Amino acid sequence: MLNQLDRVFQALSDPSRRLMVERLTRGPASVSELARPLDMSLAAVVQHIQVLEASGLVQSQKVGRVRTCSIEPRTLRTAEQWITKRRTSWERRLDRLGDYLAQNPE
Repeated sequence: MLNQLDRVFQALSDPSRRLMVERLTRGPASVSELARPLDMSLAAVVQHIQVLEASGLVQSQKVGRVRTCSIEPRTLRTAEQWITKRRTSWERRLDRLGDYLAQNPE
């Protein structure tokens, strides 16, 4: 079974979903607004939104006939923290390698 972080990265693996998330970081948008720049049917866009909702990255609510989506910043932050931890670890390793190479130029 996938944990939340796995679902987040799986959801973000698709370029169309990344485009939707990028748009939603600027504020809420209707499904129609999210579909506008994409070359796919509205039904396909809804399926992508369902994946984003299942990952916890996006939440939506329906008022009348309009479904509005918004980003869930806490979930996005979880992925960011995971990436930051790995980046910090690699930066430390590269710094140590740089120090070693500086002390041993041969």
